[in-house]
Amino acid sequence: MTTEAHPHGPDTLCEAGGRLYARALREGRVPLRDAEQTPCLIDFELLLTDAEDTRWLRPVAPALALPRLLDTIEQDIAHQRRREARLADTFAPLMAITPGPRLPDAPSTITVLRGLPRIGEAVDRALKAATEEALCIQPGGTRPPEVLARSLASAQGLLSRGGRLRTLYQHTTRHSLPVLAYYERLQGDVEVRTLDELTERLFVFDRSVAFIPANKDRDVALELRHPALIDYLVTTFERLWRLATPMYPRSAKLPSGRGVTPRQHAIATLLVEGLTDAEIADRLGMNIRTARDHIAKLAATLGSGSRAQLGYLIGRSGILAHGPRGS
Repeated sequence: MTTEAHPHGPDTLCEAGGRLYARALREGRVPLRDAEQTPCLIDFELLLTDAEDTRWLRPVAPALALPRLLDTIEQDIAHQRRREARLADTFAPLMAITPGPRLPDAPSTITVLRGLPRIGEAVDRALKAATEEALCIQPGGTRPPEVLARSLASAQGLLSRGGRLRTLYQHTTRHSLPVLAYYERLQGDVEVRTLDELTERLFVFDRSVAFIPANKDRDVALELRHPALIDYLVTTFERLWRLATPMYPRSAKLPSGRGVTPRQHAIATLLVEGLTDAEIADRLGMNIRTARDHIAKLAATLGSGSRAQLGYLIGRSGILAHGPRGS
């Protein structure tokens, strides 16, 4: 689908956009493919992705869309007055259209965000508006330095407002110099902990808005404002947090025992589950070469000469029953 912007604002809808929006109001929804030539309707959020079926777009009621669009031009009062008149004229015939089925009467508590730029903008906007707390789950072994640099100012803004930042990474992040340097630059109430395995990416701000991926490629996300869903996600975060090992500002050593490191213990658990080397690496946030190195060291520790024997020796050793000491 093309995302090239139309050379006009919402106060002068193009003819094609006006026709499609009017059709969406009458029918209640339109296929996503029908909006390929009118990206303005999505850019101006007159059509939103259907949370139940992302192949469709649903219209926002004109009575809701109109004041939201007017609000975006408050910075220039004189120019705003001229645009208000044009915008009201544009929406006048649309207000007379009888709403189609399931036209929302209030903003949705679940919004589909399509495309990495739009996801990033929404997350950054929520972080800049937060005043109390940010909870983050970041799976994977590290984060690109350029991504860390872009978020630094917004994160520091929350801390400067007296807010708190708590982040969960995987254990592999403990060796990431860019991540460690990032947190050293922040000033305020910051805590970081790590686990072997984590859920998918999660951001929760002020316990009022959350963001989660909606597909495997993470280029579609859900913005959640439903209180019950957010409470569930916060509870999940808190339980993982209690199980995690502190990494910053004070780092605690990962527990070990029986000659098997915590990383090898996690790998042993996944080996017994029958996962491949690639699947183990993905689950633990490391590259496949590192995963194979740990498997080889575990095999050497247990005296295994083959993959099949390794699984048998893991079960006989009792390391899965006892776990790493101190865990």
